[in-house]
Amino acid sequence: MRRRLVLAGLAGLGGCSVLPQTPYVQRRDWPLDVRRPTTAAAPKQGRVLLVRAVRAGPGLGDRGLRWLLPDGSVHVDFYEQWAVPPAEAVEDDTRRWLADSGLFSAVVATGSRLTAEYVLEGELLTFVADRNAGVARVALALVLIDQRPNPIKVLLQKTETTEVKLANNDPPAMADAMRAAIAGVLRRSEADIAAAIR
Repeated sequence: MRRRLVLAGLAGLGGCSVLPQTPYVQRRDWPLDVRRPTTAAAPKQGRVLLVRAVRAGPGLGDRGLRWLLPDGSVHVDFYEQWAVPPAEAVEDDTRRWLADSGLFSAVVATGSRLTAEYVLEGELLTFVADRNAGVARVALALVLIDQRPNPIKVLLQKTETTEVKLANNDPPAMADAMRAAIAGVLRRSEADIAAAIR
């Protein structure tokens, strides 16, 4: 008899739960695909640039959107994230941007069989939305090396920094502003590289 009562009680609790009901939140992946607005023709007898891996600076290895909190700490979101790690995306964006710049006959990655006259190395130092200041901020450190002389010659060593105003503090607006900030950094990088190889 007691067993029947226990089973009946359990059946009655089937629709009840003591756990809090929380809505399911799906992760969103934001593309970090930045292209040069126009494509310039590559010179047929130009020089070759090797773009080595862009390293992630301290704390920038996560894919989550990052923004500053009022106390100065950094929030890395779990549900709003980039499709690929930011440093990896910036490396790919840099290679394609410079390939479309018309400065080089080819822009290649590590492992290419082409002999490169120039080598570009980078490190992503800042990649954050500052919601307190209302801006997205990107900083990319670059070193451009001419491999032809012996010893090799450093042509450029500079940190490119760009800030873009946030339309609002929502994740889509932050993602848009971060992409625009990367485009700004790449525009400045192209201009500085062009001056260095002149």
